[in-house]
Amino acid sequence: MSDETTHFGLKQVPIAEKAGKVAEVFHSVAGNYDVMNDLMSLGTHRIMKQIAVEMTAVGPGDRVMDLAGGTGDLTAKLSRIVGDEGEVILTDINYSMLSVGRDLLLDKGVMGNVSFLQADAENLPCPDNYFDAITIAFGLRNVTRKEAALASMLRILKPGGRLVVLEFSHPENPLLRTAYNAFSNLWPGIGKMVTGDKDSYQYLVDSIKVHPEQGKLKEMFVDAGYVNCKYHNLLNGIVAIHTGKKMFENARP
Repeated sequence: MSDETTHFGLKQVPIAEKAGKVAEVFHSVAGNYDVMNDLMSLGTHRIMKQIAVEMTAVGPGDRVMDLAGGTGDLTAKLSRIVGDEGEVILTDINYSMLSVGRDLLLDKGVMGNVSFLQADAENLPCPDNYFDAITIAFGLRNVTRKEAALASMLRILKPGGRLVVLEFSHPENPLLRTAYNAFSNLWPGIGKMVTGDKDSYQYLVDSIKVHPEQGKLKEMFVDAGYVNCKYHNLLNGIVAIHTGKKMFENARP
């Protein structure tokens, strides 16, 4: 048995155990996920998600995967853009999150061009060169092997297709970073009051702290084979949007 470990928040756990531990977190928080997102982001996550959707540059008839799509916020927005001729696949490794997302989309009447897939980002069961864009919002930091996930996403993107990753990151201003860390340290207590679950939100805070900084994540995009890799800080880097494209076969880097 391998002794290789990875981080689960600030702890080190065997690689084989991380996915199960992350699953327990999201099984626990699924029912209150949107409420806590509003509290933790002071409502700004909705604006950030709209910006991420716009950065996909998708249009009518396109195929999009909303990976780690959870409660379907991006899926609903993307569904309206791609229209009846397009396709959006809401994908999540966690059945509880996927179920909540499906119910919320049903309530909104967003279903005609949407399908659902429970799958691991590291091994996506989709055809090569299929999607015009892939989004993943606030989910990449929970993936055990980010390099494997980036490679899996690249495989299923069409040449010229775009990956858009919206994720908590690291403020560039030291004073803001200190203030933000103090604010985020309140989240577990808020989670306890709202949901009765402190530990899951402690994991979420810790997972942000160990997530790669903006420049490092951009390097991971490049190493995975993406081109035109960029990142855009929101709120001075509290959140960042990373983008990269799949190269056309006959193009040179």
